[in-house]
Amino acid sequence: MDSVTLFAFQDDTIKISIEAYFEGNTLIIDGYDIGKKVKDYWGDSDYEYKLTIPPMSVEFLFGHFGIVYSPSVLLQTLAAKFNTNTCFSDIRNLLDAHKQPCEGFSWR
Repeated sequence: MDSVTLFAFQDDTIKISIEAYFEGNTLIIDGYDIGKKVKDYWGDSDYEYKLTIPPMSVEFLFGHFGIVYSPSVLLQTLAAKFNTNTCFSDIRNLLDAHKQPCEGFSWR
């Protein structure tokens, strides 16, 4: 399993795509919003954001969700539990609440 879609939405004013995948042992949550709503809010038509979750925090997620080491099961679990427009923030908040390191980045 290469990646899973955590959230996707499209209408006449916005397209949102948020995916999760592994790069080695690091988990990536990668989002992209584009459209009129984005331009009205941010002043630019697209907005990219990325959460990089290092291996030690990935290990926390395995334990938190009771998963025996399996990256594909973790991706499926994230897709099932975090399938809303706020999934990026929700995952980051979970890690922050448990003092797990991660690095966020956004570009507009």
